[in-house]
Amino acid sequence: MEKFGRSVVKLRIPILLLSLLLLVPSFLGYVSTKVNYDILSYLPKDIETMIGQDILVDEFGTGAFSMFVVDGMEPKDVARLKQEIEQIEHVETVIWYDSVMDISVPMEMLPGDIYEAFNSGDATMMAIIFDETTSADGTMEAIENIRKAADKNCFLSGMSAVVTDTKNLSEREAPIYVCIAVLLSCIVLSLTMDSFLIPFLFLLSIGMAILYNLGSNVFMGEISYITKALSAVLQLGVTMDYSIFLWHSYQENRAGMQDKKDAMAKAISETVTSVVSSSMTTVAGFIALCFMSFTLGMDLGVVMAKGVVFGVISCVTVLPSMILVFDRALEKTKHKALLPDLKGVGTFVTKYYRVFIVLFVLVLYPAVFGYRNAEVYYNLDETLPKDLPSIVANDKLNESFDMNATHMLLLSADLPTKDVKHMVEEMKEVDGVNWVLGLNSLKGDAIPDELVPADLADSLMSENWQLLLVGSQYKVASEEVNDQCRRLSAICKSYDSKGMLVGEAPCTKDLIEITDKDFNTVSIVSIGVIFVIILLVFKSISLPVILVAVIETAIFINMGIPYYTKTEIPFIASVVIGTIQLGATVDYAILMTTRYRKERYAGIEKREAVTTACQSSVKSIIVSALSFFAATFGVGLYSNIDMISSLCTLMARGALISMAAVILVLPSMFMVFDKVIIRNKAGGRVVKGKEKLALGS
Repeated sequence: MEKFGRSVVKLRIPILLLSLLLLVPSFLGYVSTKVNYDILSYLPKDIETMIGQDILVDEFGTGAFSMFVVDGMEPKDVARLKQEIEQIEHVETVIWYDSVMDISVPMEMLPGDIYEAFNSGDATMMAIIFDETTSADGTMEAIENIRKAADKNCFLSGMSAVVTDTKNLSEREAPIYVCIAVLLSCIVLSLTMDSFLIPFLFLLSIGMAILYNLGSNVFMGEISYITKALSAVLQLGVTMDYSIFLWHSYQENRAGMQDKKDAMAKAISETVTSVVSSSMTTVAGFIALCFMSFTLGMDLGVVMAKGVVFGVISCVTVLPSMILVFDRALEKTKHKALLPDLKGVGTFVTKYYRVFIVLFVLVLYPAVFGYRNAEVYYNLDETLPKDLPSIVANDKLNESFDMNATHMLLLSADLPTKDVKHMVEEMKEVDGVNWVLGLNSLKGDAIPDELVPADLADSLMSENWQLLLVGSQYKVASEEVNDQCRRLSAICKSYDSKGMLVGEAPCTKDLIEITDKDFNTVSIVSIGVIFVIILLVFKSISLPVILVAVIETAIFINMGIPYYTKTEIPFIASVVIGTIQLGATVDYAILMTTRYRKERYAGIEKREAVTTACQSSVKSIIVSALSFFAATFGVGLYSNIDMISSLCTLMARGALISMAAVILVLPSMFMVFDKVIIRNKAGGRVVKGKEKLALGS
């Protein structure tokens, strides 16, 4: 690897020039990458609800609809507004009273259930059907234009409106996330580094790696807004260690070498050896997310695994080149690190190791209990501020029409009318169902088929399928609506085996069931892969068990806290946080373990070896954890999107908990299991009396 280091040193100027040139295609790739704001679109494509969504697009040219509440407006003005909305691009049709009867005919002429479905006091409701899918650009553009056409007494609800508001809020906040992460990282690095300039070189090289990563996402076609919002701060947090290691290695080699180029070549060689093996656990943690059937995990996992690789490459090529170019400036801006040496920590931990073991055992049960019983929410509305237009509209829909969800029911086009009527009547008896509307129920028996407007008929009937809408009182993701969906689906199947229930609530029900399975899959894969990596690195059975146990307990504590603070967390947090925390912070444990084993195999007595390992590692672990904390904590405080805020808060807290666990509990484990660890090494044995290890003898 030293040959590679010398090549980097020799080509430092071309490397810097190339790295700057690569920013151009990276930026173009970044701005060209489509962002998906519809979380439900990441459900597996082979489940019935997603197949139904595809049928809506293929057969009806739509996959999205919204309920539009108009408050305190005269019928003639509502009709005029309806006509204006129908002219907006990407609006397929608008269903209201005048869709089936002339406005001159009193509304009371409508069937009672239809009248009540679309009217409540001074409020009336329209159903707007779009010609593209929920999160399509055209649909979101239409949402914005409808809002411009409407006044303050009009409320546009539905998933497409929520997705539009999510996009607008995310685009406003995303640049601020990066600024907050950079600012707080600068503060941490200023406290822990011995140069005022080096933090800026760290952030510049990592920033370039982040842009390379974001630019390469163009080959994926699109990424989720969660991935876009988190990838920069996560990459900053998990790859900062590599830069710190390179700098420390360079400083140590510089002290013993006259030529700074030789020192850097040696530092690069040492960094490659250390960082590549260290980054493997982080990459493995992110790759584990790819095993989720809910493909948001693959989206985040692939982007972040790439980010770690780009971070490593940048650390051993771009950063060394920068350091050498700015060497004089770095020397002039040197200062004493403000973070104390923390002398005595190793001695303190080994002195009271029994106390920490007891605390570890005592905290384990409540941590696991909280971890398993923490409240999780799946309703995506819960992730957004309550004053957003879509959330206000959803509340208005509930208040005026006692509606919280609308399902879409797909039936075979050739299903006899009498069967449809019987099915509709049976569905109306299901708890929480307000109404069931289809073409027949809208036009009634008095209006012949040939008098039904063509656009209305086309919106609700195709060659192979017919579409019905079901209004529900129950909130999406609630137990009540999930049970309602199961009953409606069963009734549907009893009349039409090909029929299917689709929409936000049925998709969310599938999301709950799928992510519950994904949670177990990802946990097993991440623990298993990281266990194997540690096993291969240390060639020991006991060490992977100890290291993973310590970090997993830190995860239990982190994820158990919301249960005791009565805080609901987003569903995705319960799946991905454990994997990210394990992959990103097990490095702390590997660092200390490596030093402990080095001391023991050098013949150092157990207590002294553990003390030295803890003391020599504590500063690096604290700096690493604080860097991760800094990159995520501020975003957690600032973000108005609760899904992003919760994820960042959990990651920030997890870094600190893992730090404490490794510094206090892991050395205590070494003290307790030292004989097992040492004897577990193939070919090794302890020489009695001196406790000196003879390797292979």
